[in-house]
Amino acid sequence: MTATGTGPAPATDSGPGPAPGSRIRLNAPEPGWSIEADVVVVGSGVAGLTAALRCAAAGRRTVVVTKARLDDGSTRWAQGGIAAALGEGDSPEQHLADTLVAGAGLCDEDAVRTLVTEGPAAVHRLIATGARFDTAPGGEEIALTREGGHHRRRIAHAGGDATGAEISRALVEAVRDAGLRTIENALVLDLLTDADGRTSGVTLHVMGEGQHDGVGAVHAPAVVLATGGMGQVFSATTNPAVSTGDGVALALRAGAEVSDLEFVQFHPTVLYLGPDAEGQQPLISEAVRGEGAHLVDADGVRFMIGQHELAELAPRDIVAKAILRRSLEQGVEHMYLDGRHFGAAMWETRFPTILAACRAHHIDPVTEPIPVAPAAHYASGGVRTDLHGRTTVPGLYACGEVACTGVHGANRLASNSLLEGLVFAERIAADIVENPAPRAPAAARPAAPRATLPLLAPETRTAVQRIMAAGAGVLRSADSLARAAAELDRLHREATEASTANTPGAAHKAPEPGVEAWEATNLLCVARVLVAAARRREETRGCHWREDHPDRDDASWQRHFRITLDAARALTLRTTATAGFPPAVAP
Repeated sequence: MTATGTGPAPATDSGPGPAPGSRIRLNAPEPGWSIEADVVVVGSGVAGLTAALRCAAAGRRTVVVTKARLDDGSTRWAQGGIAAALGEGDSPEQHLADTLVAGAGLCDEDAVRTLVTEGPAAVHRLIATGARFDTAPGGEEIALTREGGHHRRRIAHAGGDATGAEISRALVEAVRDAGLRTIENALVLDLLTDADGRTSGVTLHVMGEGQHDGVGAVHAPAVVLATGGMGQVFSATTNPAVSTGDGVALALRAGAEVSDLEFVQFHPTVLYLGPDAEGQQPLISEAVRGEGAHLVDADGVRFMIGQHELAELAPRDIVAKAILRRSLEQGVEHMYLDGRHFGAAMWETRFPTILAACRAHHIDPVTEPIPVAPAAHYASGGVRTDLHGRTTVPGLYACGEVACTGVHGANRLASNSLLEGLVFAERIAADIVENPAPRAPAAARPAAPRATLPLLAPETRTAVQRIMAAGAGVLRSADSLARAAAELDRLHREATEASTANTPGAAHKAPEPGVEAWEATNLLCVARVLVAAARRREETRGCHWREDHPDRDDASWQRHFRITLDAARALTLRTTATAGFPPAVAP
């Protein structure tokens, strides 16, 4: 994958770009089975299941494909809650204002206004689906709390700190009650298109025993990507093991545009488990600070005082940077979150999940401060969409963390993620129902594209993660990003050489197609795009922190990158003219 156009960013939009369509695929066997549907939804979090339920309710044959079990996505790990203007004295306009501030000048205001205006009703529809939120003592009103960047209490939560698990439970039950067809333990591989370049389904690999095994295809004129994030591209993350950037990589191979991948939010308060900790790390929800916990150093000093008007409740990028700065100043690797003043009863009722996680690692928040450090948490960017979730590939939609709607800008406001998935999933379903795509006859469905990405050996996954943690983490520079780009290029070059080596005893042997190799290949793909965008953006904005360019530069960089991968595996970065996005290609 070669980056092109890596000089200074042009200040104008260069138009819709080349006609999209499937161009590159993963090296995988041909489909051995297939099923027909009107809509295939890939992913089973709040975004995917909401879209699937709405489509099915409108009579569309809907198939849900998910990488593990239905309730194994990122949604179930969401602790804090879902943000919406539900409380007395709050309003969508106030929610809008807080979101725009957090997004550091790169939010698409139309997208944010859609989110905050439609959000309250969408939450009530979620409740009607069966989700049970915590209520105020002695009443039936939803209990609301605050998190970073919010000036009002507008975060609805469930089970204290188990909001995502409750939302997932309710939606999974609704899907099962509705009798939707689901394919679990299935890794989506590539997009299928018809002769006109319009979406006609996906290929996928089903793991283990079941009704379908191995590589197959779901043929449908509408595909909804709701595959979640790509946190596993870093060594330490709050994301589950399934978050390997599969949806973004698929979209890139299909010719879709992606945007804002450089804006990876590092959650400031993740349980610190040591310098060698890798994989999914326990999250200490922002709601803990919302209820009054303090960030302190080893001497007990509250270092956020004077850093921001909201102190510990400043937007996440500000808190993460403050923790890192203080750690660097003191030559340590973490700070502390002190909630001892809560008392045992509050910990046990309001934050039972966090309490159990800490105690499992021999830390008792009731009697001692919690060691915390930033870790990769949320991708603000992803597959570029319009206000109806349509991507630049006709018939391909995206919602949730895999999408870039323009809502989050350069830094997601706390607890806007579940709301975004909910609101835009409903909008996608409405568009699919109101504007049905034509179904291509079987004869017009070409096979997946023949050009392939060389597969990465499964054991190389760890190398990608460590390269990214060292060069493209919370603190970045031209030098660190250049080193990361060179090392990732080396891995890609070795994989390419191995894929073309036919002689015995070759230095690098091509891996066999399989889930681990496909995941590693997807991670390398999104890592290289992320690094290319981060190198190009020579400023500090939101959660993109360049120590060699410490200031925000609106004149040059208050715009988005539109990134595509062409059939020759060349990466092209173009810019928008403003912080808003141009129209997507209508399906």
